[in-house]
Amino acid sequence: MIELYMRDGCPFCQKVIESARELGLKEDGDFTVIDAAQGTPGREVVLARGGKPMVPFMIDGDISMYESGDIIEYLTRHKVI
Repeated sequence: MIELYMRDGCPFCQKVIESARELGLKEDGDFTVIDAAQGTPGREVVLARGGKPMVPFMIDGDISMYESGDIIEYLTRHKVI
């Protein structure tokens, strides 16, 4: 399952979530949203895997990436339907 690391109030995070839904992807089916606000376990995963405390951040198996546009492009190309 694709993991999307987000934080409340992040417009770029909202853009990714909205795009995933528009693609027909289902939360808790095709992807899961993980809180990556400062001080959360999700933030620790983002730092350990990506090296920067930045969201949105996506993990899909061995693939991980920052940048909302790149994540949306990835979801578009690899959507699960």
